[in-house]
Amino acid sequence: MELIQPIELQFPPLVQFGQDALAKLATWVAEKGYQRPFVVADPVNAERLELLGLGDVPCFGQVVPEPDANNLTAAVDAAKSCDLVIGFGGGSAMDLAKLVAVMIGNDVGLADISGPHRAPARNVGLVQIPTTAGTGSEVGTRALVTDPETNSKVATESRNMLADMAIIDPMLTMSVPPFVTAATGIDAMAHCVEAFTSKRSHPLIDTYAMKGIELVGAYLKRAVEDGADTEARGGLALAAFYGGICLGPVNTTAGHAVSYPLGTRHKLPHGIANALIFPHTLAANARAVPEKTQAILAALGYPDGGDNAVLENARAFCEGLGLKMHLSAHGVPKEDLPEMAREAHAIRRLLDWNPVDLSVADIEAIYEAAY
Repeated sequence: MELIQPIELQFPPLVQFGQDALAKLATWVAEKGYQRPFVVADPVNAERLELLGLGDVPCFGQVVPEPDANNLTAAVDAAKSCDLVIGFGGGSAMDLAKLVAVMIGNDVGLADISGPHRAPARNVGLVQIPTTAGTGSEVGTRALVTDPETNSKVATESRNMLADMAIIDPMLTMSVPPFVTAATGIDAMAHCVEAFTSKRSHPLIDTYAMKGIELVGAYLKRAVEDGADTEARGGLALAAFYGGICLGPVNTTAGHAVSYPLGTRHKLPHGIANALIFPHTLAANARAVPEKTQAILAALGYPDGGDNAVLENARAFCEGLGLKMHLSAHGVPKEDLPEMAREAHAIRRLLDWNPVDLSVADIEAIYEAAY
């Protein structure tokens, strides 16, 4: 029955992938007749807008890691006169770009569009250009921002937030430093792993997920050790793309739910938050999906580990990238763990699809083990 289970995949109608793909942007903009492009970027990428080939293009360049609703409001206000929104950066910039694109000209706030299928049709074009190999947000229909009043992630999902074009040029990731390369690569892998082991996993998505995990296993350590390794950068860009495909029809589960409070409460970058939690949720779920768990570990270079070695091997993979794998090393106060567990447990849109039912106590034990 799995092989005939219905599923829907959505892609941007145009995906440009590969070296120098970014050079196609200016021609596409001219062909489509856009006159007022606007860029949404983080401060680093706001300093290299000349790479876009669009001349002196206006930009909201203050996208922050783990952006909140205030950051979104500022971006919307800055973009109101545009006819094309371009997300240029990591997942935070691309998520804000999606929301900006559906909010300008529609007189709506975040509360009006959050949740599934509530965002209105766009009045402007949308292009997504990732500069890290992590979130896969360039090919997705979902965006996340933090509600500053509740410190919780607000998810918005709509096909109206699907880009008209995604440009994935691995050369844009060449300058990403080793720590960020490692963290974003783990994020890409986590998207694939969690979709692969989800209760709503699907053979069609499993193929993308497993390939993404294999690419991370083959290329992430190489890219961390040598940022100029073009083959490794290309492999990771493709892994992130596959992870983005997994997010649409299947999405993530416990790994992301448990990692979210690390970002919303303590501003840990999304990738490192996922890395800290990944070994523990993989081990917690192993008894429900033993064959898939072993396939994941084999793809990461640990083909002979039994059930008891899941946590050890997954942590070793992350530590081999130079990541410090304890919450205490990242400034997370131990007294916050119980409240974080309650916050994570409330993220039912993800945890309801986890292969194992995790209680608040189970999640707090994961935090304790990761501490």
